[in-house]
Amino acid sequence: MIKPRRWLPTPVLSLLLLIVWLLLAHSIAPGQILLGGVLAVIIPLFTHRFWDAQLHIKKPWLLLRFFLRVIGDIIIANFEVAYLIINPCRKMRPHFIEYPLMLEERFTITLLASTITLTPGTVSANLRLDGKSLLIHALDVDDPEVLVAQIRERYEQPLKEIYEC
Repeated sequence: MIKPRRWLPTPVLSLLLLIVWLLLAHSIAPGQILLGGVLAVIIPLFTHRFWDAQLHIKKPWLLLRFFLRVIGDIIIANFEVAYLIINPCRKMRPHFIEYPLMLEERFTITLLASTITLTPGTVSANLRLDGKSLLIHALDVDDPEVLVAQIRERYEQPLKEIYEC
């Protein structure tokens, strides 16, 4: 008997692939469901060995809180960046910041870098080869140390608790 884990290594991804296929096809015809289902099984089967091991979510409710915090920060940052752009008297103070990482797993470092980049006004520019720091560009910075403390408190520490602790 074939174990389900063997022919469906990532069930959540398979379900997501099927849903995306049906959305792209704009149809829930039996043929589209069958084709999407076949692709949803075959794609993870052939690609799962290239992926890093999945980290387990240690605190799912903290992940939800983190997600809501990021959404709120993105909304607020959009207004702040819009104000910077429409206010010609306000001088921007762009700055590159070397951000020392506490995170160790590549997946969580990627999540942190993506979160920083998703927030308007900041971009993760580079991960050092040793994986110990991120180079971040910020559009308007009063004090680089304050920005480092904010990122650590709002994003990095919760990610560490959710995935690494």
